[in-house]
Amino acid sequence: QVELVESGGGLVQPGGSLTLSCAASGFSLHNYGIGWFRQVPGKEREGISCISSDGNLWYEDDVKGRFTISRDDGKNTVSLEMNSLKPEDTAVYYCTAVSLGDLSMCYGTDYPLSEYDYWGQGTQVIVSS
Repeated sequence: QVELVESGGGLVQPGGSLTLSCAASGFSLHNYGIGWFRQVPGKEREGISCISSDGNLWYEDDVKGRFTISRDDGKNTVSLEMNSLKPEDTAVYYCTAVSLGDLSMCYGTDYPLSEYDYWGQGTQVIVSS
């Protein structure tokens, strides 16, 4: 079965940390661009961090300096380390994969939805005291 599965979400206090993991099964993440998106009710899903198929990184301004994306091709996973979490980081977090994807998969406002090859089911992150 070909799928992406996110894990690592949960409840954390403001200022705390979480690490999300995106694991691929049924295919190799090698040669895929991987992105982390998040969505809150009533808003569109937004890209917050991506790693391109050739290893370039991108972060949305609100998470720059707090979040770190990394990939482990040996484990076929991509992680998102989140530090100094704020209540406004509360959202459902999704990972996505694009074959030979570049960073525009994260920030391109006109990036075709059809280009995203796979999406995970999402993992909830709640930042609250």
